[in-house]
Amino acid sequence: MSGIRGKNTKPELLIRKALHAAGYRFRIHRNDLSGKPDIVLPKYHAVIFVHGCFWHGHSCHLFRLPQSNTDFWTRKIAVNQCNDRLAKDKLVGEGWRVMTVWECATKGKSRLQVAGIVNLFAEWLLSSSSEHEIKGGNATISTSIANAGKRLPDNLSEDTCR
Repeated sequence: MSGIRGKNTKPELLIRKALHAAGYRFRIHRNDLSGKPDIVLPKYHAVIFVHGCFWHGHSCHLFRLPQSNTDFWTRKIAVNQCNDRLAKDKLVGEGWRVMTVWECATKGKSRLQVAGIVNLFAEWLLSSSSEHEIKGGNATISTSIANAGKRLPDNLSEDTCR
């Protein structure tokens, strides 16, 4: 797992390149914000998280729980989802607008065109919604992470997320 990058992933670079080409200026990986958002647009008081479907347990065709060491992976992904939810809630509480772009929006059988992702982003910036989610095949406005409704494993509580 040491070879897995958490920053500058292909989906993240694709989104950054498209946003920059569309004229948006941003900062990346700000350590002073909860969850270290991948892209921060201070002018719009908005942040973007580009989540990998496997690592964040997205319910799409790109996610499949490994058959070996299932307990470890279930716990790891649940902790990631919990941390995502806490970071997002904290940012919204601080007045930031939060967008989540899932990896399946940029690759796989249900991917969107990059121009379409930028258009959805622009529409969201003009809206009054504080949270938005873009996933493969479509985009939905939501008030929580896609998998937030899933119950945490019995041995995992909100306090043990971090």
